[in-house]
Amino acid sequence: FFRTDDDLLYHDEIHGNLLEQVDKTLDLLLTKYMRANISYEDMTRIEKYPFPRPALREALLNAVVHKDYSNGVPIQISVYDDKMVLWNDGQLPENWTIETLKQKHPSKPYNPDIANAFFRAGLIEAWGRGIQKINSECQRAGLPVPEFRYDFSGFYLEFKLSDYNVPEETSVKTSVKTSVKTSVKIVEAIKSNDRITIPELAEIIGVTTRSIERNIQNLQQNGELIRIGPAKGGYWKVIGG
Repeated sequence: FFRTDDDLLYHDEIHGNLLEQVDKTLDLLLTKYMRANISYEDMTRIEKYPFPRPALREALLNAVVHKDYSNGVPIQISVYDDKMVLWNDGQLPENWTIETLKQKHPSKPYNPDIANAFFRAGLIEAWGRGIQKINSECQRAGLPVPEFRYDFSGFYLEFKLSDYNVPEETSVKTSVKTSVKTSVKIVEAIKSNDRITIPELAEIIGVTTRSIERNIQNLQQNGELIRIGPAKGGYWKVIGG
């Protein structure tokens, strides 16, 4: 985990066969290196991580399948407060560019035998849709599309948090005004329609659904808003409004 590029706080190494490494790495990222936002729907505990689990899983699978294993350099994952960078010492197919990856393309794994093993294990497809799946999952979570870079040193995939998803201690100066305005707008919208949904609030206010969820959670914790009834069929009640 990095506070800055030159300030490493702690790190781990993952060992085992390739199938185990993917599962172990994903589990370690979610349990040690990332903090989940916790909310509740009735009695159900809901955990939302900074980056969507399916996108992380797909990125790890792609890195393992396309890695150059001839030099023994491991895949490296750098986690920061506001981003995560995955570096892989792999190579693109001849005449391919990053733009080729972003478009619909055939599957051309750097390690066909490893790819075949993962395919038969039901972990990957054979259609070359990995990048598209990563992008779609991030967009669905209200996050920016990851940045992909390729140079002489290898392949980089950088997940980034949006302004609304950066942990509070690193974004309080830039987001406090926005958060206040968002919470006020949420309250006003609920006063007009107490059965309004989170997607509808996000569309009206012009922020992501995750931003709405976080602001609603803060309003509930502050005793300014409560939910009456289930997620479907219930309604909001503004306290003191």
